[in-house]
Amino acid sequence: MTPDKEILLTLVRHKMPFGKYKDTLLADLPVSYLEWFLRKGGFPAGKLGMQLATVYEIKQNGLQHILEQLKQLENGKTGRSA
Repeated sequence: MTPDKEILLTLVRHKMPFGKYKDTLLADLPVSYLEWFLRKGGFPAGKLGMQLATVYEIKQNGLQHILEQLKQLENGKTGRSA
């Protein structure tokens, strides 16, 4: 099974809409924050919950380099700096 490129791109484009890490890119959320969600009953329902779960799985499996590469591509495309 191949990861959906659009789902991965949303992780480096969208920011956390609330909480302690509001306005932080989803891809940049610390694992400790994602684990906090799990301890408190799980990720929110819907698209945001799926995105947070995806970031968690990526980071738990040591695949952060995927997110870093996507951020570099996005920054290069838009001219933004990291």
